Amino acid sequence: MDFIKKHYEKVLFGLVLVALVAAVAFLPFKISSERAELEQKKINLTERKVQALTNLNLTSSEVAFKRVTIPVLIDLGASNKVFNPIPWQKAVDGHLIKLDKKNIGPPAMVVTKVTKLYLTLTFDSTTVLESGPKYLIGVQREAAPKTADRGKKTITCSLNIKNDPVIVREVKGKPEDPTALSIELTDTGERMVLTKEQPFRRVDGYEVDLKYPPENKTWSKKRVGSLPALQFNNEDYNIVAISENEVVLSAKSNQKKWTIPYSATPLTTTTTTP
Repeated sequence: MDFIKKHYEKVLFGLVLVALVAAVAFLPFKISSERAELEQKKINLTERKVQALTNLNLTSSEVAFKRVTIPVLIDLGASNKVFNPIPWQKAVDGHLIKLDKKNIGPPAMVVTKVTKLYLTLTFDSTTVLESGPKYLIGVQREAAPKTADRGKKTITCSLNIKNDPVIVREVKGKPEDPTALSIELTDTGERMVLTKEQPFRRVDGYEVDLKYPPENKTWSKKRVGSLPALQFNNEDYNIVAISENEVVLSAKSNQKKWTIPYSATPLTTTTTTP
């Protein structure tokens, strides 16, 4: 103890030296460990596994892109008439009519009835003369342009002799009292058998009944080319074609044509008021 008391500075200095030597000896190992740790961190940062990219979901972007490509149309005329107000006209009965393309002029015309006009042929009788038998055939042309030609008329026909509108091509049974005649139509060349019990009928045209509600006008039994012309909407119109389902009108001033459809089932007409 006396030694330590006398030489404690030396002992303390010796311990310090020993600690320093130990620290110096441990330093290479510490440096090596730190370098290894830094190298591992470097590897982890630079050589880490990267997952492959998945397909991007571009649905929302594509929808937005499509919306951008569709132009936005703002109609301030046809629907709400902000800058193009539509006029109205008072009809004959006092109600107001909106003057658009559907409520005035030919598009407002209504076909109320279409009637078929027939060519009718009947085998009426046989007359025996010295020159041979003659066959009396009744002819009725409902579609004839002249009223006088629309009634029934009887024509006398001989075998293979043309008498408009037919030619008798064959007699079935006894020539003086046949049961049937094989006839040919002169306009189409069509052949058919005509008997006293079974007449022949063919649609040769149509006549129509028309109504124009804006002016409360009606026309009945009108045909193609009927005169006088239809007068409505301050214009004259001619009927240029009629079929079972439609009527074609032509303006007399500029020959512009309109097709008016016909339905056998009446359509409910609604009146628009402002």
